[in-house]
Amino acid sequence: MSAAEAAQERLYTVLLAPHITEKVTNLGEWHNQYAFKVAPDATKREIKNAVEALFDVTVANVTTVNVKGKTKRDLRRRQTRRKNWKKAYVRVADGKSLDFSAVGS
Repeated sequence: MSAAEAAQERLYTVLLAPHITEKVTNLGEWHNQYAFKVAPDATKREIKNAVEALFDVTVANVTTVNVKGKTKRDLRRRQTRRKNWKKAYVRVADGKSLDFSAVGS
């Protein structure tokens, strides 16, 4: 596999899923900003390149957050912990928006 093929394959493994909440929906409407669940080892540059390639938009800014997994208790009072994960807030250029339904086709 060549370096170009490896870089192209990496684009599809950086973004794991869109993170859709009420807060993120408001950010999208007001500030043209969207959130994604990303690979824990993804860099801001990789996230920017992946969003630009997959959605055909210009990315203005990327901010990342490492989200710590919550501690939960089950019915038998055992403590378990959810996995840590990484979230990326992506601001796209003015006049552009992301259409999540167009990616699969």
